[in-house]
Amino acid sequence: MSEYFKGIGKIKYEGPQSDNPLAFKYYNPEEVIDGKTMKEHLRFAVAYWHTYQARGADPFGVGTAIRPWDGVSDPMDLAYAKVEANFEFCEKLDIPFFCFHDRDISSEADTLSETNKRLDKVVEKIKDRMKSSDVKLLWGTANLFSNPRFMHGASTSCSADVFAYAAAQVKKALEITKELNGQNYVFWGGREGYETLLNTDMKLELDNLARFLSMAVDYAKEIGFDGQFLIEPKPKEPTKHQYDFDAATVLGFLKNYGLEKYFKLNIEANHATLAQHTFQHELRVARINNALGSIDANQGDLLLGWDTDQFPTNIYDTTLAMYEVIMAGGFDKGGLNFDSKVRRASFEPEDLFYGHIAGMDAFARGFKVAHRLVKDGVYEKFIKERYSSFEKGIGLDIVSGKVGFKELEAYTLQNGEPRLSSGRQEMLESILNQYIIETK
Repeated sequence: MSEYFKGIGKIKYEGPQSDNPLAFKYYNPEEVIDGKTMKEHLRFAVAYWHTYQARGADPFGVGTAIRPWDGVSDPMDLAYAKVEANFEFCEKLDIPFFCFHDRDISSEADTLSETNKRLDKVVEKIKDRMKSSDVKLLWGTANLFSNPRFMHGASTSCSADVFAYAAAQVKKALEITKELNGQNYVFWGGREGYETLLNTDMKLELDNLARFLSMAVDYAKEIGFDGQFLIEPKPKEPTKHQYDFDAATVLGFLKNYGLEKYFKLNIEANHATLAQHTFQHELRVARINNALGSIDANQGDLLLGWDTDQFPTNIYDTTLAMYEVIMAGGFDKGGLNFDSKVRRASFEPEDLFYGHIAGMDAFARGFKVAHRLVKDGVYEKFIKERYSSFEKGIGLDIVSGKVGFKELEAYTLQNGEPRLSSGRQEMLESILNQYIIETK
């Protein structure tokens, strides 16, 4: 068995005083909080595509990345090498999960049949490697966006043949996800949207998307796949408008087609900001609708209008994200998948470790701050008091459905101008600062 990341041992927790860049400062996987280890709370995962596939290319230049498997030309040998590299990488970082698209673990051949044969061989390699490892599959998905056949979309394509091809590809991706005991399956509509309404039958495309998802639900039942189905909202890029624009849009779509009981959401930070929302907003929308399934952990550059997928290092964002997760009761089958890539100029293999360590420490720190906030009830107490008028008197009558416009008019005529109290935003933000600074 080859070692791909030579010179890098198992990453250990050394505490905030350590100056070792290859050590955790805040993430102690064995630390127990509320009866669970940090490893169990956070459920970190490596994104196969960014970690092993991304080469640092951009619209202005070819890839810059140096990787240990450079020079391997045979597609199957390359696929096997990346399998070994994945398990070595996860084990050295003590990351319990990984995620993949079907085309990440095995490249396409000339026909779908040959492509599936390649996939089967790589899946056997992964299964064999899993026998000697604790690393598991958090979720699988299908790449229905890279190949030119998907230029008009996949399940929302104007071509019935493309719809059929996408269905065949998802069928296989579901099968291998089940075979590898994946805990979730994600639908990300990379090109499920439109560039212009001048050539788009939006109603048919939305209906077909619902048909596609219904077929997936039916097939999952047929093969006994009991993982959680997730949909990942994203507003734009590569298309002008995507049908899974944000959490609220996806939830409305699912309810419109009677699919809401089968799907939860995989929320990505960078997608939230592209939709002009905060990361916390998208998580809150998912949480209050009992639809928070999993998280793609990254951050974007707010000065750039595209999906930069940077490693998450903003403690405010990670704190507020973990606040929502804790308020939702923690992860069930989901986790924190680092849908993050190192920068083009961070081209050496060890930069992959630096990026993941930074993200893991940021979320560990955020989790501990959020845990204190929830335990102390800081914001929930304030919110409860702020809305206390709906727990008695006319407010209770409103939420109980006992009054209508006529009764409310009579109440207002009798009681006059409402009395308001401050929202205390600055005070609450100051408290957040205090908790972030003081949490050990």
